[in-house]
Amino acid sequence: MNRRGFLTKGLVGSAAAASLAAPTIARAQESFSWKMTNAYGPGSPFYVTGPGSPTHFCEMVKTMSGGRLDIQHFAAGELIPALEGFDAVSAGTVEMNAANAYYWAGKVPAAQFFTTVPFGLNFQGQSAWIYHGGGQALWDELYAPFNLVPMQMGNTGVQMTGWFRKPIEKIDDLKGLKMRIAGLAGKVYSKLGVDVKLLPGGEIFPALERGVIDAAEFVGPYQDRRLGLQKAAKYYYTTGWHEPCNVTELIINKTAWDSLPDDLKEMVRAAAAACNVLSHTWCEATNADALADLIANEGVIANPLPPEVVEGLRATTKATLDEMAAGDPAIKKVYDNFVAFKEKHSQWAGISEAVYQSQIRS
Repeated sequence: MNRRGFLTKGLVGSAAAASLAAPTIARAQESFSWKMTNAYGPGSPFYVTGPGSPTHFCEMVKTMSGGRLDIQHFAAGELIPALEGFDAVSAGTVEMNAANAYYWAGKVPAAQFFTTVPFGLNFQGQSAWIYHGGGQALWDELYAPFNLVPMQMGNTGVQMTGWFRKPIEKIDDLKGLKMRIAGLAGKVYSKLGVDVKLLPGGEIFPALERGVIDAAEFVGPYQDRRLGLQKAAKYYYTTGWHEPCNVTELIINKTAWDSLPDDLKEMVRAAAAACNVLSHTWCEATNADALADLIANEGVIANPLPPEVVEGLRATTKATLDEMAAGDPAIKKVYDNFVAFKEKHSQWAGISEAVYQSQIRS
């Protein structure tokens, strides 16, 4: 080949490569301005602000992307009401929402399994199920008809049974109580004669203080103390049977998600996974001091539920979940996968974490 032919072919090849690369370069230069709404009010630790919170997530994505994906966060009531995020993201009114999947039980009953399951998996187990045990694929499938992409973006870890104005000594003591409780546990309590109430966080204290409700659960010592629940009820039951973990859900409008280049999608996934760990470890770091303060300085009586009560709750939980699965194919599909994974994970946890915890307590 002569020099002129070589140069000509080289120039043509370079031009073709540049032409092929142009769309990729253009995509890498695109910028996006999105909105994220939230089910929780302004300033709420963990749920809005702090390490691993939704606002932290937005900051991380902006920093990682060099400002190419700028997500403006709105707490509950600042743009839409607290529990309208699912519909707003589905319709494309906003691109993202942070909440808990069990708030959408009326629309997607099986979604509750992606927040927590009574007597279910802890933080490690729930994260393992979603990331590696088939949970994410099932979650995606459930939300696809709503034009939504879900992922986990936080976790409180084990929560407390809650605050009671009177002691609970036997399973029948639950009958007739009016209690604030969300999710699958609410269905279990209902079967035991509890009048279940679903109240946002800001309404729990006044309702408990005035006797509108007799008992309430929220999160754990740090968050509960912040709401002042210890001033309305003194009996604090610590057995976290109802919520061995609690996943913060990020939902993204599918059309908006598909518009992102691959690198920005990976940044969103990475930031959400980071927040899942950061938020959980923040809860682990703050709850011990808060519980100690509640007991030492606030006169709180903190105890696990009596074994008889726990066994009654366990039996009722299984009956409730079995009944739900029998009546809804989507729930059955998720439930069967969840139970199969839990059985395997429990075997491992029983010879790893459980043994270790018994050793350090002895």
